[in-house]
Amino acid sequence: MYQPPHFREERIDVLHALIRAHPLGTVISVGPDGEAEANVIPLLFDETRGDKGFLKGHFARANAQWKMLAGNGRVLVVFQGPDSYVTPSWYQTKIDTGKVVPTWNYAMVQVRGNVTVHENREWLGEQVRQLTRTHEEKRSAPWAVDDAPEAFIDSQLKGIVGIDIEITSIDGKWKVSQNRPVEDRVGVAKGLEGEGDAPEMVKLVKEYGGMG
Repeated sequence: MYQPPHFREERIDVLHALIRAHPLGTVISVGPDGEAEANVIPLLFDETRGDKGFLKGHFARANAQWKMLAGNGRVLVVFQGPDSYVTPSWYQTKIDTGKVVPTWNYAMVQVRGNVTVHENREWLGEQVRQLTRTHEEKRSAPWAVDDAPEAFIDSQLKGIVGIDIEITSIDGKWKVSQNRPVEDRVGVAKGLEGEGDAPEMVKLVKEYGGMG
């Protein structure tokens, strides 16, 4: 990942927080023929295992990428956080010099790791239950895997294959206008607030721009 120093985010708690807030990861692998494959799957992050943590998820058995991962053992996972288009019209520099161009703000985490493939029913059952609990627990009437008939769940588990990713490196990039003059950063925050559809990005622009 291209990483200008002013966009690099290295605080591990911040990187972990983005993964948890945006758990739908893009899983990227390369086959023996050199062809790349990418799919999005929800992933569970466990910081208690290994030096840098583990990610767990599952593929549909019909998705051939899991076979590629079983053969190669290496993977890149991209977690995309908030993003937004930035118009030059928000910059004070536009008024002062006119020397401005549009850009795109975003926050993202890239994880590289070693993959273990799991077809064991017990492992898959626990992964699916844990994934479900994570996303259901705050709901007023949470659904649980065991609410469904056991025979139905068994048939569903036969149709998936699990992956366990030992994280070997984790990198973050927060491109949120921090390379612009302070007047431009203020203009971006106000512009985004005025449009009202990017509250997460407004928060990041203010935080990384020293606006509190």
